[in-house]
Amino acid sequence: MPEISKTVLVLGANSDVAKQCILQYTEKGFTVLAASRDLISLQYFIKKNHLENRVQVIFFDASDFSSHQKFYNDLSVKPHIVVYAAGFLRQNSEAVNNFDDAFQMMEVNYAGAVSILNIIANDLTNRNLERIIGLSSLSGVRGRKSNYIYGSTKAAFTTYLSGLRQDLSSRNIVVNVIVSGYIDTKINEGLSLNKSLMMQPDYVAQHIVNAGNSFTIVPNWKWKIIYWILKFSPEFLVAKLP
Repeated sequence: MPEISKTVLVLGANSDVAKQCILQYTEKGFTVLAASRDLISLQYFIKKNHLENRVQVIFFDASDFSSHQKFYNDLSVKPHIVVYAAGFLRQNSEAVNNFDDAFQMMEVNYAGAVSILNIIANDLTNRNLERIIGLSSLSGVRGRKSNYIYGSTKAAFTTYLSGLRQDLSSRNIVVNVIVSGYIDTKINEGLSLNKSLMMQPDYVAQHIVNAGNSFTIVPNWKWKIIYWILKFSPEFLVAKLP
């Protein structure tokens, strides 16, 4: 039966994966609070898919930490499920040579997530909250010379979610981390990636919307194998990777 009374807050709702989550959550009967900086694009998507009665669009800037408490206080309803899908990527060569690029990744991928999720998790008056899901990356499993700046932000986010899961377990709130490989999204446009490993946004969204109780969720059996290889390979082998 559809969960018609439950609300999902999607932070970073303008990403390709987040948009697919919105479609799938609304199909299941959820109401969605879609939060993003790009309201025009998001509103067009909502209108195109005739979701005006199921989705509320809200402005949210992950890197504007001082606005997060007011953003949360002003929500029309406190969420049952929170999905943090905000993300920012710059090539490692750019991030190494331009700290502004590196810092923006740190703000959006990690610091902004900690800021808003701490506010949400610490609200003991919200008896609705039952799950928090964060979108991380296989880039954060081990440091690699091709993407260690971006990877470090995802590693930090995964570690934060792991501790948050332990902290919230006494309140029966589940925390999941989606550790994904390559996704065919606009954030990866122009990159030379193995097409045979590319996942579609709707496929990744299925794993988010249907998340169970396991902490780490790695979509796709190929990426599961790569995840375990990366996790347990000795350092000298990882150092040979791009």
